[in-house]
Amino acid sequence: MAEPHAVVIGSGIGGLTAAVALHRRGWQVTVLERAASLEPVGAGIGLAPNSQRALDVIGLGDRIRSLAAWQGDGGMRRPDGRWLARTDSAAATERFGGPIVLVHRATLIGALAAELPASAIRTGTAAELVDRGTAAGARAVVATQDGNIEADLVVGADGINSAVRSVLFPAHPGPSYAGFTTWRVVVPAPGKPFAPHETWGRGALWGTQPLKDGRIYAYAAAVAPAGERADDEKAELLHRFGGWHDPIPGIIAAVEPDRILRNDVHHLIDPLPAFHRGRTVLVGDCAHAMAPTLGQGGNQAIEDGIVLAHHAAPDGDLAAALAAYSADRVPRTGGIVRKAAQVTRLMRLTSPPAVALRDTLMSAVSRFGPGLVLRTFDGIADWRPPQHTYAAGTKETPMSQR
Repeated sequence: MAEPHAVVIGSGIGGLTAAVALHRRGWQVTVLERAASLEPVGAGIGLAPNSQRALDVIGLGDRIRSLAAWQGDGGMRRPDGRWLARTDSAAATERFGGPIVLVHRATLIGALAAELPASAIRTGTAAELVDRGTAAGARAVVATQDGNIEADLVVGADGINSAVRSVLFPAHPGPSYAGFTTWRVVVPAPGKPFAPHETWGRGALWGTQPLKDGRIYAYAAAVAPAGERADDEKAELLHRFGGWHDPIPGIIAAVEPDRILRNDVHHLIDPLPAFHRGRTVLVGDCAHAMAPTLGQGGNQAIEDGIVLAHHAAPDGDLAAALAAYSADRVPRTGGIVRKAAQVTRLMRLTSPPAVALRDTLMSAVSRFGPGLVLRTFDGIADWRPPQHTYAAGTKETPMSQR
């Protein structure tokens, strides 16, 4: 019998994870990407222990762990440099089974794409879902410039402004503005060593994190009207953050102006009733876009792809599989979307008394030790995937499960 065919619309982190996991499970997979190449728009991504364990399922977890650069303390600071809360990689590893690993998105995309047959990925191919199919009967239909493709399963992975989501849930209001904008850069490491940190000010924050290759991934966020842009984003960063503690001014000075990524943040604060209809299913931002304040957007997309393949056996009951996927993922991701929105409200505080109270509470919590600070991620970073392992040729138990 021919392998059932899964079509993935979008080649981001969630789409490629789903494609690899489905391919390992026995599906024929085709990934359709509108862009001319797989060069990802973005800079760095923090992969928490939950997504590292998910990647173990397809044999990539230890490769990602080998890229860990955080080997000491870190935490949260004020713009004047005073520490508000301290954490360390050993405490994170003990509590959750590993530290957060910062990687460039291109590294992760490349690792995932390399696990698929070269013929599975079609770039420069816009795709439109024209028939979602019925899980128990008619196949789904995806239209491309080269003709229609019939599929046993369609995976919508086309991002926060998903056209696939609009077909499945036309009455849903879609994403809303989270109230702040972000900047992301990757620069050479500064001359002096520093502890990884996230610095919180009035309605703004800055993060500085090391990458394994010696470069620095830095990100910033600030309350701003939706759609606002500066003629010179480097000058804007200097205006907003140039007076903050070292190494922030030096990092801004090292930024090439045309390498600054600025994006407004939108989230799906109104949850979807399910992540599937018929033979079509959603993963990643098109299902549960969230503010980056917990660093879980890409991590949850990876979880999605692994859980989907776990339920969707190629010879199984697809209707039951997709219902089980929604039952697993809707409550979990919805809770994380809400929690990220709560942290966003703390970050957006601009009133001096409110900011002072926030900082005092953070500092007080930190005095009880890093465990209390890390408790924020209980129920998130300690998640474990279904036990099936699709890593081809891998007989050895993944390191994280030993």
